Amino acid sequence: MAESQNVEWKESWRDEYLKWICGFANAQGGRIYIGMDDNGQVVGIPDSKKLMEDIPNKVQNTMGIIVDVNLLEEKGKNYIEIIIYPSSYPVNYKGEYHYRTGSTKQQLRGAALTQFFGVKNGI
Repeated sequence: MAESQNVEWKESWRDEYLKWICGFANAQGGRIYIGMDDNGQVVGIPDSKKLMEDIPNKVQNTMGIIVDVNLLEEKGKNYIEIIIYPSSYPVNYKGEYHYRTGSTKQQLRGAALTQFFGVKNGI
């Protein structure tokens, strides 16, 4: 499994990754793995049990969507898989709209935001 348009690896959790979750939800969905380095190797995370509660709550409270958060283990190291499903309606994070394209997250503004709303609304 390589990083791609639908897969992102992160060594540790940062709340700024909520924007990535928003971007995946507004695009085709995807998966974020917390506790993996840029080469796809599991490095583990020490606070996995706390994150198993914090991540779904933060996603629900900031964006109103549900994601699947799974605790996985490889060679004695815990890591987390976050599965984000594509949303049929525009999802925002604190009033900002993000979109996953290629292997980047883009904040939608101006004409891109207008076009995004048109597509989501079937126009």
